[in-house]
Amino acid sequence: MRRTSIMKKAALSVAAVLGGLAHADSVTIEHAMGTTTLEDTPKRIVTLYQGATDAAVALGITPVGVVESWVEKPMYHYLRDELDGVPQVGLETQPNLEEIAKLNPDLIVAAKMRHEKVYDQLAQIAPTVTHETVFMFKETLDLIAKATDHQDEADAWHEQWDARIAEFQNEVSGLDSIDWPQKVALLNFRNDHARIYYSSFAGNILNELGFERPEAHKEDVWGVKLTSKESIPSMNADAFFIFITETDPTVVENFEDWTSHPLWNTLDAVKNDQVYRVDEVDWNMAGGPLAAERMVDSIFEHYGLE
Repeated sequence: MRRTSIMKKAALSVAAVLGGLAHADSVTIEHAMGTTTLEDTPKRIVTLYQGATDAAVALGITPVGVVESWVEKPMYHYLRDELDGVPQVGLETQPNLEEIAKLNPDLIVAAKMRHEKVYDQLAQIAPTVTHETVFMFKETLDLIAKATDHQDEADAWHEQWDARIAEFQNEVSGLDSIDWPQKVALLNFRNDHARIYYSSFAGNILNELGFERPEAHKEDVWGVKLTSKESIPSMNADAFFIFITETDPTVVENFEDWTSHPLWNTLDAVKNDQVYRVDEVDWNMAGGPLAAERMVDSIFEHYGLE
C-alpha cells in the first residue's frame, strides 16, 4: 500500500487556516516572465501545467481550472478525487484562453517553456506567474506557496521530503544485495526510438536520493534519443528504471523489439537482473511534489525497503 501523501499526513495548523485570508500587504512575485504584484491572496487559481496542478493540490488548494493530462485522460488517476468536478481549460501546450477567462481567476500559474507566446494574453485575464520549465517541482511548489500565502505548508512539505530522502539513503546503504552508490540509467521507449533521460524530473530525484549516473549520462541536457539499436551499449548501467506508455501497442512492440536485441543482454543491469519497470505518470508525466512522493515510494518498494 502506498504511503499516505506527506501533505495529507501533516496536521492542519493555524497557519493553514490563515492561508486563505488576505495578505496584510501586497506580495510581489519574481518569476520567469517578469514580476507580478498581487494585492490580495488569490482564491481562484488556474494551473496550466501538470506539475503546477499537482503542487496546488499538495498545498491543499483546489484549482478552479486545470489543463488536460498527457495520459490517463482527462486527469491522472492519483489526482481525480481532489479534482473531481474541476473544469479543464484545454491542453498544456494550447490552453483555451476563452475558457480560462470564463472562470474569472485571480491567479494563473503557467510555464515559460509552454506559454511564453500567450503570456501577455494570460496576464490580461488575471495576474500570471510562471516557472521557467515544468519539472522543477520544488520550485513550482514554492512559487505557488508564495503567491497564495501557503508558505508554512510548503515548508512542512520540504521538511518531510528531506526526511524521506535521508531515510532512503540510510536504509539503502545498508543493503548487502547491491554496491552503493549504484549507477542507474533512466530509460524510455517510444514507438520509433528509445531515450536515455539525463536532467529531468525523475533524473533529478534519483540524483538527490544518492544514485550515481554513468559518466556519459551526466550532461546537463534533458537526455538523448537513440534511433539505432547499435547504440544500446550507451545505455549501460548497474540498474535500469524503465517507463513506457503501456496502453500504446506500437510503443510496447518497439520496447520488445529493442529488448530482444542481442546487445540488450550484454548490459550490466540486464545480466544482474536489475531492470525495473516503473509508472510513467509518477516518473515522467506528472512532474509535481505528490508525484515525486509516489516515485520515491516506488523506489523504496523496488529495493525491498518498505
